[in-house]
Amino acid sequence: MRIGLLTGGGDCPGLNAVIRAVVHRTVKGHGGTVVGFRHGWRGVLQSEVEELDLKKVSGILPRGGTILGTSRTNPYKEPGGEARIRQELKERGVEVLIAVGGEDTLGVAAKLHESGVHLVGVPKTIDNDVNGTDYTFGFDTALSIATEAIDRLHTTAESHDRVMVVEVMGRHAGWIALEAGVAGGADMILIPEYPASIDEVCAAVRHRHEQGKNFSIIVVAEGARLRDDGGPVQVQSERKDEFGHVRLGGIGATLAARIEERTGYESRTSVLGHIQRGGTPTAFDRFLASRFGVAAVDLAHRGGFGRMVALRGVSIVDAPLREALGSLKTVNEKFYELAKVFFS
Repeated sequence: MRIGLLTGGGDCPGLNAVIRAVVHRTVKGHGGTVVGFRHGWRGVLQSEVEELDLKKVSGILPRGGTILGTSRTNPYKEPGGEARIRQELKERGVEVLIAVGGEDTLGVAAKLHESGVHLVGVPKTIDNDVNGTDYTFGFDTALSIATEAIDRLHTTAESHDRVMVVEVMGRHAGWIALEAGVAGGADMILIPEYPASIDEVCAAVRHRHEQGKNFSIIVVAEGARLRDDGGPVQVQSERKDEFGHVRLGGIGATLAARIEERTGYESRTSVLGHIQRGGTPTAFDRFLASRFGVAAVDLAHRGGFGRMVALRGVSIVDAPLREALGSLKTVNEKFYELAKVFFS
């Protein structure tokens, strides 16, 4: 069998482990070949391809990013996009395409499957917000990086009697903020699922200082919804990608400025940004990504088209691509109540 492979959306620690696993399983387990499309769906549209063999994937396991590159290209926003993809796959002799990505990439895959293209999905996102799987690879790495950053900020915050606002990724789901905040001993955690007011945050900071603590750590997800004077705090830009997502950023700086203005306590912000997505994946992410890659190839050989691999408990299973679409896996009240136990 000749398998096509692409990685779409934001880069993510563990993508190279998936690529490596797909090649090893295809070549050594099934005697097939693999062709990689560069830069996600853009590579299929523009015929940016390269043959992937065992030599090509040697040594990539611990590397971050993706050797295939990625983009946020939406083929359904391109003239004749679907037909061009079908033609490219036919000309390259691709029998099954494995698409590795989040909700947007898998959404395109689901549409193509419904049009007759043989596809298998592999879910990925550092935000851990894809439905249908307990965990996505990349999340553990991002969580570890965010937790280490919070640990490091504790000492400088305490030394300077400062309020440190740590902005982490999380457009619609606050898993990174929640788990890193709890693991790093944050005094308050703000996530998209549960709106809060600036006054609430300032009150918590004042209370902590009144109890004799001279510093505070506030963790805020980039998509956190804050209110001020009864209205929402607006920090979004007007720029959108091809899937309609507004570019976020700035909530941390805005929050730090208003805390200092209203409490008088010196406040600073640290935006972790793309640092969370880069660098060497953790052992957990390498292992999970490797399992996903092997399972995706086996699923393709079983004819499980229109499905994706997923982690349920400790087992790798498969589920319809549509399970990953339509809604995101967000932080439920039970988890947020757990985090609030440790708030100041």
